[in-house]
Amino acid sequence: MPLTRAFKATVQARTRRDRKYREELLREGVECLLAGDLDTGKAILRDYINATIGFEKLSRLTGGRPRASCACSVPGGTRRRATCSR
Repeated sequence: MPLTRAFKATVQARTRRDRKYREELLREGVECLLAGDLDTGKAILRDYINATIGFEKLSRLTGGRPRASCACSVPGGTRRRATCSR
């Protein structure tokens, strides 16, 4: 079931104001990736990135392209795990 914009906005607002929630969201995303649940992990990390620094700033910090960073974070994205973890 797709998430509504209101729900996404609620998650982003809470992520911005609540440090503990932000830490737990990041932890959950990484744990999902490590457990092999790539689609869920990428979705959680995408929400985390969007609510914190955004893909534009992330790509500037990592020397990548914004679209490539975003492709790594979407379920079924075109980027391979090995490429995304560089």
